[in-house]
Amino acid sequence: MSLLVVGLSHRSAPVSVLERASLSVDAKAKLLQDALASEPAAEATVLATCNRIELYADVEKFHAGVAELSTLLAQHSGVGLEELTPYLYVHYEDRAVHHLFSVACGLDSMVVGEGQILGQIKDALALGQELHTAGRLINDLFQQALRVGKRAHSETGIDRAGQSLVTFGLEQLASGAPVAEWASGKRALVIGAGSMSSLAAATLVRVGVAEVVVANRTAERAERLAEILNQSGGAARAVPMDEVAQELTRVDVAVSCTGATGLVLTVEDVAAALGLSAGAASDGAADAAEAGHVPQARTETDPNSLELHGTWADNGEAAAQAPPRVRVQDDAGKAVRLALLDLAMPRDIDGAAHRLDGVRLVDIESLADASADAPMASDVDQVRGIVGEEVAAFGAAQRAAQITPTVVALRSMAADVVTNEVARLEGRLPGLDAKQRAEITQTVRRVVDKLLHAPTVRVKQLASEPGGAGYADALRELFDLDPQTVAAVSRADGPKGPEDAVQGGTNGTTGAESAKRGRA
Repeated sequence: MSLLVVGLSHRSAPVSVLERASLSVDAKAKLLQDALASEPAAEATVLATCNRIELYADVEKFHAGVAELSTLLAQHSGVGLEELTPYLYVHYEDRAVHHLFSVACGLDSMVVGEGQILGQIKDALALGQELHTAGRLINDLFQQALRVGKRAHSETGIDRAGQSLVTFGLEQLASGAPVAEWASGKRALVIGAGSMSSLAAATLVRVGVAEVVVANRTAERAERLAEILNQSGGAARAVPMDEVAQELTRVDVAVSCTGATGLVLTVEDVAAALGLSAGAASDGAADAAEAGHVPQARTETDPNSLELHGTWADNGEAAAQAPPRVRVQDDAGKAVRLALLDLAMPRDIDGAAHRLDGVRLVDIESLADASADAPMASDVDQVRGIVGEEVAAFGAAQRAAQITPTVVALRSMAADVVTNEVARLEGRLPGLDAKQRAEITQTVRRVVDKLLHAPTVRVKQLASEPGGAGYADALRELFDLDPQTVAAVSRADGPKGPEDAVQGGTNGTTGAESAKRGRA
């Protein structure tokens, strides 16, 4: 196993760099294709979330792998290699496994213990399977990471150590007040209908908002989400994206998390929804620029943003006719007319909007700052113990698996020897009846099996220990096994299609359980 991960996260890089380095769906696919086309990588997948971008690969050489993967990340993220390099981290072999398992358990999340990362790891595996860039190692690793994450959440109280990014964001909007009290009676707009937006909508219903309005580029997805929310006891409806401007004048809180490459809500859009003058928006942008909070330029603009600008051109009258908003106080004691939660990376909402009078904006950057003071639960230590145990078990299983094709090839060679010798004996003793031939054949097979049993069991045990990879080579040399035969066994035992890979493994057992059962 030569697992390598190169990446950057909220722990290593400022949000402004993460925002610029974010990868679109097409960019992730091209990154993986180029990774496999490069010499060092045999298989790969990418884990890209709102606060991390990590490229996992099975590489032949460490230094060449680091150089190539770092270069590819820079090329496809659009951030120059010289600028990106100081923020990159590298993990190799067991340390890489430890890192992914920690990520899966929520130990490396912005909000410790959050469970959304499991869905994102599943998506990363599915992408590698879909593009056929995930081979045996990536499949085994990510499947096991999912099981380890589930084990951590089921066996410990890590969920008490943190919450979802959505809940954390709403707590920041509430400015210390109970979220349910803050949300009571409010109307909310959710822009987007993906996994994060859906979680945001469900959370808003759970904490007691009066109504949730869902807007999405694909109307069917927005309608489906609204239907689910209504079935769960909430009050929800779907609207087209071109009605976002109108809905923004009516709501008290807006949550946005789309895959747009351009801003979904500019400072001018927010000002218009509140009936503020264009000058107020300009002042907000200028103040933000002086404070160093300047939105990053985009290389593309979301087509829907162009449509929205037309509908937002004359929102003064709509804002005046909108029903009164539920007002709360911000940290400075000022009335908040519109609370904005931006969970997108790159951001959906212009950072300058927080300078507008009556607006409170919480985005990924402010969440990162706030999470530094988040409390840690005692369960974290227990989860770390689980991660350590599972890393050791996974490493042992992978090392043992490396020798399996050699053992299979050895037993296949022994079976051929038995067959040939029995056939030779039949030629010399043609008078043997069927019962005698069967007895002789069975005796020879038992002798061969007994001779091979102890060394093959022992070599698997030795191979599962650190530094045991050389035992497979020794076995091949001692018995003069054909390398092509061993390679054929490896190919035949490799991962099948995506469905088999997702269902594969040890029938839902953890790596530690599998290792214990194997030793037994």
